[in-house]
Amino acid sequence: MDDPVAIDRPLAGLRIVDAVAGPMASLTRYLAELGAKVDRIVAPSDDAIVDVAANAGKRMVVAADRKAALDAAHAIVADRDHGIDLAGLRSTRPDLVTMTVSDFGSDTSFADWQATDPILHALSGELSRSGLRGRAPLLPPGRLAYQCAAVQGAFALTTALYHAFRTGEGDHVDFSALDGAVQALDPGFGISGSATLGKPAHLLSRDRPARGFQYPILACADGHVRICLLARRQWQGMFRWMGEPAAFASPEFEKTVVRYKSPDLLPAIAAFFAPRTRSELEEEGQRHGVPIAAVLTFKEALAADHLRQREAFTRVDLADGSDATVPNGVVTIDGERMGPATSSPDARSWPTPLPGGALPFAGLRVLDLGVIVVGAEQGRLLADGGADVVKVESRAYPDGNRQSYLTYGLSVSFAAGHRNKRSLGINLRDPAGRALFLDLVRTADVVLSNFKPGTMESLGLGGDVIAATNPAIVQSDSSAFGTTGPWSGRMGYGPLVRAATGLTLAWRYPDDPQGFCDTVTIYPDHVAGRVGAIATVALLIRRLRTGRGGRASIAQAEVMLAQFAEEVSRAARGGAEEGPPDWPWGVYRAAGDDEWCVVTVREDADWQRLAAVIGVDDPTLATREGRRGHRSEIDAHLSSWMAERDADAVMTQLQAARVPAARMLRVADLPDFAYYRERDLFRVEHHPFLQERVIAERWSAKRAGEPQAPQAPAPLMGEQSEAIIVDWLGGEVDPGPLAAAGVIEPTDVATWAEARAGASQPRPARVAHA
Repeated sequence: MDDPVAIDRPLAGLRIVDAVAGPMASLTRYLAELGAKVDRIVAPSDDAIVDVAANAGKRMVVAADRKAALDAAHAIVADRDHGIDLAGLRSTRPDLVTMTVSDFGSDTSFADWQATDPILHALSGELSRSGLRGRAPLLPPGRLAYQCAAVQGAFALTTALYHAFRTGEGDHVDFSALDGAVQALDPGFGISGSATLGKPAHLLSRDRPARGFQYPILACADGHVRICLLARRQWQGMFRWMGEPAAFASPEFEKTVVRYKSPDLLPAIAAFFAPRTRSELEEEGQRHGVPIAAVLTFKEALAADHLRQREAFTRVDLADGSDATVPNGVVTIDGERMGPATSSPDARSWPTPLPGGALPFAGLRVLDLGVIVVGAEQGRLLADGGADVVKVESRAYPDGNRQSYLTYGLSVSFAAGHRNKRSLGINLRDPAGRALFLDLVRTADVVLSNFKPGTMESLGLGGDVIAATNPAIVQSDSSAFGTTGPWSGRMGYGPLVRAATGLTLAWRYPDDPQGFCDTVTIYPDHVAGRVGAIATVALLIRRLRTGRGGRASIAQAEVMLAQFAEEVSRAARGGAEEGPPDWPWGVYRAAGDDEWCVVTVREDADWQRLAAVIGVDDPTLATREGRRGHRSEIDAHLSSWMAERDADAVMTQLQAARVPAARMLRVADLPDFAYYRERDLFRVEHHPFLQERVIAERWSAKRAGEPQAPQAPAPLMGEQSEAIIVDWLGGEVDPGPLAAAGVIEPTDVATWAEARAGASQPRPARVAHA
């Protein structure tokens, strides 16, 4: 492997001070991997694995060097109550970027509430979608909410730094972990997967998902596999693989809804899979065009040839002289993996800033070929920041998120995921279309894509071609398993990524080995899109200094593994899975229709306060060990106390006592929940061709100097095709003949008519909110 210090990292020369304790410390790890010198001034915790997972590649600073680190920093990231005079430092350095990190921000009545990862799940709406129908909601594994929030924070920090280097204007970010979790984990009011047929996640049943309904997991000779039969061609491949059984020969089975409703199909597939091994099924399935993956443990993922060949893991030294296995970064830049580096080049000179606007990406031109969720998110984040983002699409190969109950390819989900973009319909398989695209590349700043590896090359538009056309361009591509390795050619969906990397097996009820509960979550799609955006902005920062472009590649599987770095490290050591840090730590039923409240205890002081509220006086429960040994008794006390109480009342009472507690919110509850109203996170947008409201976030993070995102509605396919050609290429190209020849594809007259008519038509009845 190449020397991690010698790699040309895009943030080399950038200095950051990190004063964040706990799981949110991983926020600056993403920038450290990209080359920033991160000076950490927070004492290490008692858990070496937790420390190395969050802080690999950072440098611990002794007290004597603290002032020098602060004076040299381009950015300072600190816990809200750390005590650093951030305002004073900014008053003497107008280009300084500062960020305070807390669970609930600093500007609402919730600022002093207590949080743990389960609390963030409850208040973000994620918990309401985790579990199985008829059972209690299930807490997701690991510290998934905090980890996703950290990526959102890293994007906000990188964006603020880009704006500061570009304009000389620093900023302050008041970052809330809850804001980050609700945006980056699985946003109920964001873009959703193609399996929903354009219907947003908040239209799901009020209960948890039915067992095995989507992305089924089926037993085989040596474990389990998961399949994703979404497209018609995928079902046709499955049908041929099974020997074309007459029971499923009807063309009706080409419809997703018919397959889901069939009582006989899944049992037949299960019987077909049962005698085969996981590796046999993966090989045969891939040969027949069926998206399939073995369900692996974290330990099995560590041993997978694909991840070994990609050098997805590395070893780092611990303070006690031992070492630990950790994920080896989440991005490759110009073909080099951005793993942990304990040192980086000294500060470098930066160009003279130019006056700029409040939006950080104003003036940038982005060609966005992204599809489904990951692709939508990368481009949308840049568009919300003021870039002119052009969604490149075609009628022959429409984005899966164009699937909708509306014939003109719009939905609430699409409107949320592609707001502030323009659409260029273009036939890239036509030589004239390819030439036109390269003309646009010459004037562009960024090209985004997330196809199966090799797709862009098959069009004659591979990364080398694009870079040769415009050496200053920044490229970012994303795929399920990366561009190299044995799995690189697999058809990749989030459920298959979760299965192949250990998360699916970790997300089960303890008493039900078949109770897989990651069915409807859209992870790691949203967070992987943000990692791609971070890498893009990092390369734009390098371009300010060097004038050259670069290429970032992201494997979504490796993003997920990085967010479970603690679990990966423990699996590598052969250790048992870690249970909750204390007890109680769970979900308890409150009064009402399927109402639940999360209660967590972090330490003895939390228990003392909780015990006083619920009326428990038992000295055997005074210690963590005592509580762990009497879980059933504690659960009985707490369940009895809560059963007749309103979930909101329980949450308020326990938080007043400084006990981490939260009512389980459903997605439909979020806009009216007091925290989000006070934080002013959500806004209602009205699309001209949709009757439904589009609820979206106002900003990616609360920055003092940045206004809320623009509100341009998501486009119809090809809606701005001719205008984009004129805007980007001026008088050099006449779009009229290109449209007549089918090279560009403006929105046709019939689609315009359908859209205008559809906006006034009644919609199908809504189902109960989730």
